[in-house]
Amino acid sequence: MLVRVSPGALIITTMNQQNIRLPTQAYASDDAELLHRLLRSTFDYFTRESHPVTGLIADKTAPGFPSSIAVTGMGITAFIIGVEQGFITRAAAAARVQKLLLFLYQGKQGMEENAMGYKGFYYHFLDMQTGERAWKSELSTMDTALLMAGVLNAATYFSGTEAVEVSIRETADQLYRRVDWQWALNGKATLSHGWRPGQGFLRYRWNQGYSEAILLYVLALASPTYPIAPVGYQQWINTFSLTRSYHIDYLYAGPLFIHQFSHLYIDFRNIYDDFNRRAGFDYFENSARATRVHQQYALHDPNRFGYYGKDCWGLSAGDGPCNKTLARKDGKRRFYNYKARGAPYGPDDGTIAPWSVVASLPFAPQLVLETMRNMITPNQLKGALIPSFSVSINPAFTSWSAGGIGWLSPYVFGINEAPMLMMIANFQNELVWNLAKQCPYFACGLQRAGFTGGWLSPIAEPVHQD
Repeated sequence: MLVRVSPGALIITTMNQQNIRLPTQAYASDDAELLHRLLRSTFDYFTRESHPVTGLIADKTAPGFPSSIAVTGMGITAFIIGVEQGFITRAAAAARVQKLLLFLYQGKQGMEENAMGYKGFYYHFLDMQTGERAWKSELSTMDTALLMAGVLNAATYFSGTEAVEVSIRETADQLYRRVDWQWALNGKATLSHGWRPGQGFLRYRWNQGYSEAILLYVLALASPTYPIAPVGYQQWINTFSLTRSYHIDYLYAGPLFIHQFSHLYIDFRNIYDDFNRRAGFDYFENSARATRVHQQYALHDPNRFGYYGKDCWGLSAGDGPCNKTLARKDGKRRFYNYKARGAPYGPDDGTIAPWSVVASLPFAPQLVLETMRNMITPNQLKGALIPSFSVSINPAFTSWSAGGIGWLSPYVFGINEAPMLMMIANFQNELVWNLAKQCPYFACGLQRAGFTGGWLSPIAEPVHQD
């Protein structure tokens, strides 16, 4: 039985009588306006930072930066959200997506160091103008999965009979079918993190501890051409165990993005794999608990930053003020550049990622909306002004830096913008989740991973035809 509470949530009883929040549009008009303005500003990143010829989307706003394939995949979904919000016409969005997909499909796939990819996978960073590998980056399995999730969203959404939409579906199907997930196993059951030309596979695998790789395994398991066996996924989740923080039992991962990225695309409410059945709650509930842990960590403020609290929390991967240890009379403190910061076990140099709060919106609507209301108002926190949710902040840098001022990230990252956009859309009307539910590959991969229940119950696996 569903019971309405306010503001902005529904409650449903799960298998272990825990409560999880379900999104609803029953929230205050001021909050609706706040979310609309944030949708608009985050969407603008993807039109402004996409290349007019290749369609690739920049990793961040710094001059000369390459494209990130993860951001590019998320950008495809951003254009879909933009259509539904009235920010861009369907025809204009379809033209952008078609151009990008054709460019990706026609790009060089091979073992050459300047190729775009190999075995259907793509390098983590690509030159915006040529699509060639940038920065000697790795052929990334996880980032390719994030790209393919966006590709499959496009194939589902652009369902019309117009030539451009037919082209989108055909090219998207070819892109997904081309990915050789079996090769990425490198002879074992679990997936490798990636590969480099001339060096071979990276030493790391997606085989230990909770991570965003659920999405990766779902797409690899569902492949109509190169599916992996479920045994690797089972080996991976067998390494999971619960942690207790602030009297909350949950599956630990320090940075908030780990609790969000797979959820950008997949609705995990009331679906359970073997770990969930052992734990007694689903991954959606786990992300809700992790969100509360992050706020509790800020309330306890173990490192005594002073500005952490009820409305100033959220540690995730992101930019930082510097990569050095600074000293003053009362001690030393370590600061980082780009780093995956986490709670409650760190690392933590005082850098807050406001975007990660917004991306937790479906998991804890009341908590997040209350934080957003207070964060959005310009606040002077020891010299650091918070102008938006997009940039990371570190007010602690005020008293440690030579200039005596706090730190704000000078650039906006696409990998921060997209989760806000997508999770607001999921909170409002479950748009991205519903796209995945309409695409048989997501359901197939989840079922092969052992997920049952919820929205998966009436769905049969697709028949694969080579």
